[in-house]
Amino acid sequence: MTFTQEEKEQFMREALVEAQKAADYGEVPIGAVIVKDKQIIARSFNARERHQKATHHAEIRVIDQANEHVENWRLLDCALFVTIEPCVMCSGAISLSRIPAVYFGATNPKFGGAVSLYQILEDERLNHRLQVEQGILADDCAQIMQKFFKNRRKK
Repeated sequence: MTFTQEEKEQFMREALVEAQKAADYGEVPIGAVIVKDKQIIARSFNARERHQKATHHAEIRVIDQANEHVENWRLLDCALFVTIEPCVMCSGAISLSRIPAVYFGATNPKFGGAVSLYQILEDERLNHRLQVEQGILADDCAQIMQKFFKNRRKK
């Protein structure tokens, strides 16, 4: 599945809508959508504080929704758009779900599992490698995080 730059930005804007929902709940503002046949089939945001579950990252939650939508654990014909580079846990889940492509906005220098600290999604030692593209609306994705943490420090 290939996307034009306009389509990539459109789907990332939808992930940013989800990130804003997370921020509104006081969560770290990360949002994600999964696309199949150029249609969004699942959307979610971080909800660790809200649900008091360590694994409730946007990527994990959106994968669960997409699995239900397609009635299969394999998300072979899908693409994930997420505002921030997936962490190690999420990179593992993405790989295990067989998503073939991940597009993200800003890098995650402290926890990144896709390009910053580790390259799990493209590691040739693993049996599933996927396409990774970074920098989609990177400034917007970084800005929502910066604003969130700036406000948190004020409190």
